[in-house]
Amino acid sequence: MFDPVLLTTFLAVADTHSFTGAAARLGISQPTVSQHIRKLEESAGRQLVARDTRDVRMTDNGDAMAGFARSILAAHSAATTYFSGSAMKGRLRFGAADDLAITQLPRILRHFRQLYPQINLELTVNQSTPLYRQLKAGRLDLIFIKRMADSDEGALVRRDSLVWVGQPKTVVESGAPVPLIAYQAPSISRQSAIDALEGAGRTWRITCNTREVNGMLAAVRAGIGIAVFPQSLIPDDLVPVGPRFGLPELGHVDFRLLANPSAAASPVEALTTAIMGRPLNRPAP
Repeated sequence: MFDPVLLTTFLAVADTHSFTGAAARLGISQPTVSQHIRKLEESAGRQLVARDTRDVRMTDNGDAMAGFARSILAAHSAATTYFSGSAMKGRLRFGAADDLAITQLPRILRHFRQLYPQINLELTVNQSTPLYRQLKAGRLDLIFIKRMADSDEGALVRRDSLVWVGQPKTVVESGAPVPLIAYQAPSISRQSAIDALEGAGRTWRITCNTREVNGMLAAVRAGIGIAVFPQSLIPDDLVPVGPRFGLPELGHVDFRLLANPSAAASPVEALTTAIMGRPLNRPAP
């Protein structure tokens, strides 16, 4: 087992890249920091920190330990809170856009439920616009949705580029209407595609209307048209096709968290912190 005190010191060194900085952050002496790192390396049986007269950096094993340390300390904190009798309780009605649900979000939610087992997490998956309406109507406490890049509402998790996506063998004949696979209106990706095509003087036709991401992916994989996706959410078997067909640029989209101001603050803040603090790439197949 790894001592949480040693892990805390190690993360301070990892964050500051300095034994002196870690000592100042934790309010302990520099020799104590060195002693903690040495003991942790002995426990791990690996060198975690490479240091010389000019630099302090993490080894590959140190980078791995940093990830484990954050998880261990988070679990330790949650367990301490739970068994101290002040465990966070309540209901949290959370809504997520369906295409964002194919990121690492399910893993984050699973970890959140392990940390806060007394929070009753109710999940709603839908398109961004219906979720936004439910939030405004007071039927959801927190939503994770896509918004236009000029929006400043809520907390920005990440900004991503919108791209045209199709099969590697997809063909769009020169001068023919662009075959568009799109979410049903209202939809940010649908409207972005139509606005960009019309602004560029390109004709288009809808070859598939769908309400959810799996329908979108099935239609693209069937080769009946092209779709618009955030770049980070492109599946491995599909490719960007904009340059190949001379399609116009699409701009950006924001992934944002929006909270209901009347919701219980503690559960909302806890899940917001969990999502903001972890990568949201699409998981490997």
